[in-house]
Amino acid sequence: MVRDIIFSTDRRDFGWIKENIPCQRACPASTNIPGYIRCIFEERHGRSYELNRFVNILPGVLGRICARPCEPACRHGFPDNGDPVAICHLKRVAADFRPEGHRLQEQLFAPSGKKVAVIGSGPAGLGAAHDLATFGHQVTMYEAEKEPGGMLRYGIPEFRLPRPLLATEIANVLRLGVDLHLGVRVGRDLELAEILDKHDAVILSAGAYRPNRLGMPGENLPGVYTGLEFMMRVNEGERPEIGQKVLVVGAGFTAMDCARSSIRLGAKRVLINLLTTEEFLTVDQEEIFQVKYEGGEFRGLVSIQEVLGKDKVQGARFQRNRLGGWTERGEREGVPIPDSDFFDSADSVILAIGQRPDPSFLHLELDQTERGFLRLNPQTGMTSRNRLFIAGDFGAGASNVISCIGSGRRAAWAVDQYLMRRERRKNVVRFEYMPETLRERKWDFIPRQPMPTLELPNRLAGAGQSEVETGLDPDPAREESKRCYLCYLRFEIDAARCIYCRWCMDVMPKNCIKLAKEVVRHPDGSIQSVVETEDWSQVAAVVIDGKECIRCGNCFRVCPVKCIEIVKVEMMEQDVEA
Repeated sequence: MVRDIIFSTDRRDFGWIKENIPCQRACPASTNIPGYIRCIFEERHGRSYELNRFVNILPGVLGRICARPCEPACRHGFPDNGDPVAICHLKRVAADFRPEGHRLQEQLFAPSGKKVAVIGSGPAGLGAAHDLATFGHQVTMYEAEKEPGGMLRYGIPEFRLPRPLLATEIANVLRLGVDLHLGVRVGRDLELAEILDKHDAVILSAGAYRPNRLGMPGENLPGVYTGLEFMMRVNEGERPEIGQKVLVVGAGFTAMDCARSSIRLGAKRVLINLLTTEEFLTVDQEEIFQVKYEGGEFRGLVSIQEVLGKDKVQGARFQRNRLGGWTERGEREGVPIPDSDFFDSADSVILAIGQRPDPSFLHLELDQTERGFLRLNPQTGMTSRNRLFIAGDFGAGASNVISCIGSGRRAAWAVDQYLMRRERRKNVVRFEYMPETLRERKWDFIPRQPMPTLELPNRLAGAGQSEVETGLDPDPAREESKRCYLCYLRFEIDAARCIYCRWCMDVMPKNCIKLAKEVVRHPDGSIQSVVETEDWSQVAAVVIDGKECIRCGNCFRVCPVKCIEIVKVEMMEQDVEA
């Protein structure tokens, strides 16, 4: 029997997605990860690219440099399940192998007659501009630099993000009708108040470019760089004179980029200094491996105290730490050890310790928080000034690319609802009944497919800007796609048809099927707890625990009365009036 496809806005259905699709829950853009991975298995690379681009705007970029919050959340990486699926690498596959001339998203609505300015062309600005244009608004984007892209262009090295690819994906946004003005610095060439006067709304997505400072002696000596300053100079084609030995201070992707770029500039020894240890770095293990493979070193449990030198850097004084507790942000602390100072020589010091937004160019009185960030309406992102919205790092400081894109899109939706006085797009949950399972149990034992990379001599040849990761080919990508548990599949037992034969429980590889005398649910409909029993007289339901289920399909295949249903549950965007 063919079942109709059903759409829902019931919060319990959104609750199921949140509880059962951990990769999508972890993605700031709510990308349909199982959906696009399944398309790669089916060799529908164009559709896989579409599913990405609809929500994360820059799939080819993100397939190379995304911070990958989805992968630590992946159920395949849970204890005893193996390694997480290479979600990021498969995103790149979708972009690399989509058909030539594949259609791109056009405007979703007729021209609205509304004018919106976007200040900044980084990932948040591009995400905002993209959605504003598809809503039918006239979008003008102002960028202070001579090329668009923000941190994508000026903060990330070319050996991680090739510039022709970046240019192509930016062009895909601009082709929707976005009017880009380069070399226009708001506050110098054009006042924000003037932009507000000429537009119906403004989104500030100017990034976080003011470097954090430690306020220590020697911080301003020649040879001391902030991480962002150093990467901007390198990405603009300069070759800063860094000498033979470089000390990098920091633990994020910028610190790793600074270290790897220093090696390409000829440094013989590059040492990354950490407050804690490698174990607690927020960058992924692949990045740590690449730093080490290229010759970088890590030194843990140290804090820089002072940069030493007269006319230039000669070294730095550090203090040793011990591991402390956890901060409110979930980061491990390094606790200073008294009388443990030591000196280390150096030719350059790079302080890659983050940056924050600089609102000084706004020349407007705006409410701020206690931490010095602009105060925003938590639902809309609007500032205390009417019609002025915030997106990306300019709101709360440096984050990552996918978070900025998600923030930019949310700002665009808020602006559209504000201008049009109604909600025109919404998220819905789509249910499609499947005639059979989409997985085979043997796929669970396929190892994670490694990302091919250039050999070291080829990486460092010439200017050292050749892309290090060369990408998965279609065959290993298809193998990797098989590893996905397809967590968007919901296996449910129809209690009215179940004969309690236990065959499903006999073949389950995980303890995911429960005999329940009571099921307690959260208000959103997700399961809070199951009161189990072994007494058949007390059994009220046989429940498949979606958090433990690996969607192998064994239960579905052996059920003698076919009382197990498989439903594909996806979140998607839809016109409100559809």
